[in-house]
Amino acid sequence: MNTTELLGNWKITKGKLKQKYATLTDDDLLLVEGKHNELLGRLQAKLGKTKEELHKLISGL
Repeated sequence: MNTTELLGNWKITKGKLKQKYATLTDDDLLLVEGKHNELLGRLQAKLGKTKEELHKLISGL
């Protein structure tokens, strides 16, 4: 999934992530255009997954 696809579907993806991982907050999932690496870093820290695992997880939602 590229950045454009991620941004286009972010509200849906964010809801699915919050359902799957109850520990995630709106602040954790705040996506500011141009800062998707920062978002991935926050998710890595919170969920203990690698960037590759997160990409697979998000693509699979």
